[in-house]
Amino acid sequence: MAESIRDGSVLTHSPECSTKAPCSRGPWSPEDIRRGMHLYAVTDSAWLGERTLAECVEQAVENGATFVQLREKHASTEEIVELSQTIIPICRTHRVPFLIDDDVEAAKLAGADGVHVGQSDTACAEARRILGPDAIVGVSAQTVEEARAAEEAGADYLGVGALIPTPTKPDAVDVTKDELARICSAVSIPVVGIGGLHAGTLDVLADTGVDGAAVVSAIFAADDIPAATRALAAEIDRVLQAKRRLTRKAARASHREGLK
Repeated sequence: MAESIRDGSVLTHSPECSTKAPCSRGPWSPEDIRRGMHLYAVTDSAWLGERTLAECVEQAVENGATFVQLREKHASTEEIVELSQTIIPICRTHRVPFLIDDDVEAAKLAGADGVHVGQSDTACAEARRILGPDAIVGVSAQTVEEARAAEEAGADYLGVGALIPTPTKPDAVDVTKDELARICSAVSIPVVGIGGLHAGTLDVLADTGVDGAAVVSAIFAADDIPAATRALAAEIDRVLQAKRRLTRKAARASHREGLK
């Protein structure tokens, strides 16, 4: 089994865990992946102005971002690979997983930790086939049925949303808070909420069982990325306190049951 990235270990193949999660993916343990959901930073260069993406990613991971996804919808595979080469060393230094959105070929060429794919019958399995058992594969889901299918296909985590109306879809909420909670209860892999999330909307995650928040403009549109990231991390901590209390309570109950 691969060792945790916290030990500074190199990539290690895990043949006994070729498909189904939760299991180690290269240097990332299941616990590393779950912790990575806490504050999941999704890039968007449209917000950066004169700043470079690499410097903005570095500011984010230095101040609390725990996962990075490169999502540049209008970039070619070659451009994505080139951008990745500026970001991967930063993520390696800070022990943060780095994934590419949707472009499996770019993920393979760049040496990313994995890929995040959409909801289709073959996306997860095809990504796993191309990238191998050491890659982290995340999958988007909006229903319990989609979530269970993704887990069965070998997804390592789920991105669930959109949870809040956005400027491009002001009247659309694709996933309600209740459906998010049902999805979290239905699967054993980590779940991260996404869509319209920022410091003022994170309460939608409370009491759902979710593992964290994925944000885009809340980090990359901020004038002060370090301050914005720290504020987001603190607010997520506050919102998810209830989950941690329930986890500890369940662990104590299980321990008492074992003593009987």
